[in-house]
Order: sequence, then C-alpha cells, then structure tokens
Amino acid sequence: MVFVAAVLSGAIVRLAYRCISCFRQVVKHGLIAIEAEDLIFWVGAAIYMFVQIYHTSDGSIRWYFILGVVFGAGLMTIFLRGIEKMYKKIYAHKKEKFPSKT
Repeated sequence: MVFVAAVLSGAIVRLAYRCISCFRQVVKHGLIAIEAEDLIFWVGAAIYMFVQIYHTSDGSIRWYFILGVVFGAGLMTIFLRGIEKMYKKIYAHKKEKFPSKT
C-alpha cells in the first residue's frame, strides 16, 4: 500500500506541474513570474511529499517510496503524452472535416 501511495503521490505532483505548464501557455508570463510560480510549486510539492512520507512510512524515507514516486511521475508523463496525441488526432480530424472559411 505504501508503494501505491507513492505512485499516486508522484502522479499527482507531475499532473500539478503539467497544469502549471498549461496555464503558462494560456497566459504569457515574464521570467520573474515563472520563477515565482516554480518556487511556490516546488515548496508546495516538498511539503506535500513530506506529509505523504510521514503518513505512509512514519517519516522514514524508504527506497521503494522514492521508486514509487518516480514510477508514478513516469506513468503520468506517458498518460499525458497519450492524451495529447489523441487530442491532436481529434483536432486534425475535426479541422479536415470542418475547414475554416477564412
């Protein structure tokens, strides 16, 4: 169960960073704003991971917890790439079917 919690924790952190990345694509930021967002994200991620380690393995860092976090982040990356490819295929198909009138 600890490994599963670690995988979920890694996936959640990766998904949160992808959400920030998407927000940056929608709203253009300056370098200082990006650095501030990254600082807030990493501090929040560190606190979140600390709490997860504390609750699952009584505060001791286990190698399988770290492995689970990396595995979860990797799985989420693969999942997000698959979703992005599917979105691009749907968008390209929709664009072919309904060409713009410009």
